[in-house]
Amino acid sequence: MTSNPRIPYQMSNERPPLDGIDGKPLIVHLVVNVEHWLFEQNMPRKYLTAPHGLEQIPDIPNFSWAEYGMRTGMPRLLDCFDRRGLPASVSLNAGVIDAYPSCAVAMRDAGWEFIGHGVHQKSIQGENDESDVIALAMQMIEDFTGTRPAGWLGPGLKETFDTPDILKELGVEYVFDWVLDDLPSWMTTKHGPLLSIPYTLELNDSPLYAGQNMSSSEIYDRLVNTLDVFERELRTQPRVLTLALHPHLIGVPHRFAYLERMLDLLQGREDTVFVVGRQIADWYMAASPAPE
Repeated sequence: MTSNPRIPYQMSNERPPLDGIDGKPLIVHLVVNVEHWLFEQNMPRKYLTAPHGLEQIPDIPNFSWAEYGMRTGMPRLLDCFDRRGLPASVSLNAGVIDAYPSCAVAMRDAGWEFIGHGVHQKSIQGENDESDVIALAMQMIEDFTGTRPAGWLGPGLKETFDTPDILKELGVEYVFDWVLDDLPSWMTTKHGPLLSIPYTLELNDSPLYAGQNMSSSEIYDRLVNTLDVFERELRTQPRVLTLALHPHLIGVPHRFAYLERMLDLLQGREDTVFVVGRQIADWYMAASPAPE
């Protein structure tokens, strides 16, 4: 019996040593989750609970909370990364392309990598036919960007028992749902190996601020402590450090200042390289080819 039906168990200190990307062992991946919350449905997450526990639609305060990110948080993120010359990946609900067209164009023009993230912000587990939803999301992004996405991040990181098989069959090369290592891992599917690239729940503004209601500085403090531990480990093995960001959460002023400080800290290091998902995949596939 195995602990994980998709990724064979291996302790991190059992993994063969790797060289970093361009000689840099700290590999930073900025992932911005840009989502389409449907106005006429229950909100995927709530910041303000309903009076007397009575949930009603439309949910104006929670919809507006999310849309603040699309109107104000996104310009801040786009400007910040542009000023600093930093690459980014966007995990995109494909519905954003029609619902927020100028935002979609701005990300495309900025050269961000587009990663499939469903059509709307709705768990793939709740879809009648997840294969159709995944295929539609990928096609919508391809039609908009001219490039078919190679990566996938499930809405809410959710999967069914069949999702990796479906992703591989539809041509996806790498997935971000499995937050189980600081380095990529090969997954097994019915249609051949699929690469799992590290994502994060720990340096992720959604569980920190929408779920746990932590102080504004929490994500910065966690980065500092993470780097303290990585300092020793980077001498022998690279580490992928992902920052998972949502424009309605990190994009508010009292938190955005800490994002700027995080980027200052990372950009001040000589051992750090900023990349997108495609670069991580290409690096790992070359260093540790897929098993036969």
